[in-house]
Amino acid sequence: MPGIDLSTAGPPENSPSRTPASAVPEALTDEDFREAFESLRIPNELFRHREHIRLAWIYSCQFPQEEALARMVRGIQAFAKHHGGASKYHHTITVAWMRLVGHAARPAPPAPDFNAFASAHPRLFNPRLLEYYYSKARLQSDAARYGWLDPDLRALP
Repeated sequence: MPGIDLSTAGPPENSPSRTPASAVPEALTDEDFREAFESLRIPNELFRHREHIRLAWIYSCQFPQEEALARMVRGIQAFAKHHGGASKYHHTITVAWMRLVGHAARPAPPAPDFNAFASAHPRLFNPRLLEYYYSKARLQSDAARYGWLDPDLRALP
C-alpha cells in the first residue's frame, strides 16, 4: 500500500487554520459579522475581547442605547449557551462594556468603520479596563454576575 504524502496534506480538520475565511471575524463586513454572531456561526475560539468590542460598537451605532444593550445581553447569553458556557455570562461586565463603548461611539462625526474606532480608542482593547472602575471583589461577586452593580472605584461615563 503506498504511503500518504503528508507534505501536501492540509491542517487537521479541527485545527484553527481550517476555519473558513468567511468565519474569521476580521474578514467579515460589520453587517456580516453581526449576522454571523446572531446566527451563532462564529466559532467560540474566534470571539474574543476585540470581537466583543466590535459587536458593542456595531450595536451602539445601529440602535438606540437601550436596544443596543438588550441585543448585546440576549446575544452574549445565546452565544454562551450555544457554546456550552451559559454560566460564563456576566451581566455587570456586559453592561459596563456596553456603556464604555457606547460612550466612545457617541461623538459626532462617528468613526467611519471599526478600525478607525479602534485606533481612536485603544484603551477599550485592554481587557482589564474594568479594574479601573470596579474592585476585584465587587466584580467577582454573584450579585455582579447575575445583575447590574454600579462601579465602586470610579463612575462609568
